[in-house]
Amino acid sequence: MEGDKETEQVGPPENLQDQLVEQIIANLRRVYDPEINLNVYDLGLIYQVAVNQEYDANIIMTLTSPNCPAAEIIPMEIEFATRAVECINGVKVTLTFDPPWNPDTMISDEGKYQIGIL
Repeated sequence: MEGDKETEQVGPPENLQDQLVEQIIANLRRVYDPEINLNVYDLGLIYQVAVNQEYDANIIMTLTSPNCPAAEIIPMEIEFATRAVECINGVKVTLTFDPPWNPDTMISDEGKYQIGIL
């Protein structure tokens, strides 16, 4: 059956994808928003980090506002941080404003503590 082929394990274990996602997130925690001085992951700018079976990474992200002065820099730094993970082949960074960034709900508790709002 066609569906059975998808569940067969070929090549490295599937959990390598999960390990790569964790490594990407660790790298993203080293990318800082220059205005807020908080990393983009804890700031809540990263909506999704995914790695497919070909080890291509897909990052869905937002910015604090559509007029963010770092709008060109942050996505580029996110792409570089993702490419730096060993085994990652391709990287696609998608910028969205849906849902719009909201500091009350999107900044992690650790991030809120770091910037003094918790």
